[in-house]
Amino acid sequence: MRSFYRKRAALLKKIEEEKNMKKALALLLSMVMVLSLAACGGGGGGGKTSLNVIISQYGNYTQEWWNQFEKDFEAANDTVDLNIEIVSWNDIYSVVSTRIQSKQQPDILNISGFADYVADDLLMKAEDYTSPDVKSKIIPSFWESNAIDGTVWALPILASCRSLFCNMDLLSEAGITAPPTTWDEVLTACEAVKAKHGDSVVPWGLDISTDEGQAAFSYYSWNFGGGYLDASGNWALNSAENVKAVEYIKQLIDSGYCNSAPYTDTRYPLQDAFSAGTLAMMIGPMNMVSADSTVNYQSVNIPGKGVGLGVCDQLMVFKKDDVKDQDARTAAIRAFFDFFYNCERYSDYMVYEGFLPATSDSSDYLASNAEKHKVGGSDATGDSEYFKTFCAQLPTCQFYPMSMAKWMDVRNGVIEVEQQVCQGSISAQEALDNLQASITG
Repeated sequence: MRSFYRKRAALLKKIEEEKNMKKALALLLSMVMVLSLAACGGGGGGGKTSLNVIISQYGNYTQEWWNQFEKDFEAANDTVDLNIEIVSWNDIYSVVSTRIQSKQQPDILNISGFADYVADDLLMKAEDYTSPDVKSKIIPSFWESNAIDGTVWALPILASCRSLFCNMDLLSEAGITAPPTTWDEVLTACEAVKAKHGDSVVPWGLDISTDEGQAAFSYYSWNFGGGYLDASGNWALNSAENVKAVEYIKQLIDSGYCNSAPYTDTRYPLQDAFSAGTLAMMIGPMNMVSADSTVNYQSVNIPGKGVGLGVCDQLMVFKKDDVKDQDARTAAIRAFFDFFYNCERYSDYMVYEGFLPATSDSSDYLASNAEKHKVGGSDATGDSEYFKTFCAQLPTCQFYPMSMAKWMDVRNGVIEVEQQVCQGSISAQEALDNLQASITG
């Protein structure tokens, strides 16, 4: 029996020694992991700087393009550990909100809208991480569109624009040989189309619905010389030019030149009608004509001042005060943007996703080299003539004043003005006076 206890005691001692050895080994491994993570996150001590990036999903093949980008970037920047996550537009706002609440925000984010993040002091200024080379090639209107009180907070990842689309066969049959360039010419063309084609063709497509009525206000007010703001950046909703613009919209409707229900018709069925050849003219986005349409069309500047509506999503950088080596982090972020906005690489992404570049060098390049790049998920290549047409319109684009605190009230207000005036319940002057007072009062 004593022998058993001696053996048992020796066995227990051996087990205890093995436990202690395992604890020591686990502690050592834990310390190694902590040091490794610190090196990745802090960007110092000879380790890598870690960058976490969230990109919005623009198509079914967004993930594949960014997977390759990540590999290529790390091969060219061996001191940076790049981690790119693709998130669908359906989820991205809730995902980012949750990350911010748990202090897990990414280093770089691609999303639409940044004013709330600026208000919460979460973003770095774009000047702090944008190299002179990148800044010099971003189209000025797109750079400035991301400013609040003169400070730029984000970079444009891609662009789209709204311009005038004309079915040239329908116009030609009506005796109109060229797209209209003035608002008077629009009326002349509409009358000619109506006289020639009767009820089988709608001369002019108009959407002043709650879906995108603010876009219509932009098209007409800007191109009558007005707009949302005056030269000092103050709301100028009841300007004489804006009054004329709203009155002109009403004239289009009263003359019977538009679709029958512009108050509820969104641009989508109008775009379908244009693609089908039953709508002669409308202002719309660059990709509004369906791929299988056989319509012979031209896309040109909007009549009047020739100002298009610009649309762009942004890339922004979050502050991270807990990072030890801020200089290394900023350098890694600058390297990311230098790599992304490289002319051929950025151009490749534009063809891949089907958008327009927000840089001048890629605009010039794609006007003659788009066929060198593939459309995502297919063997189809880009179309240089397409990019030449639409990129030429980008420098004239203006943008919604989304950084203004009362933008959503203004957005809803101008839609209400259009609908009230065009249905005859109030004059354009009175409606815009009321809106101006409600916004500035």
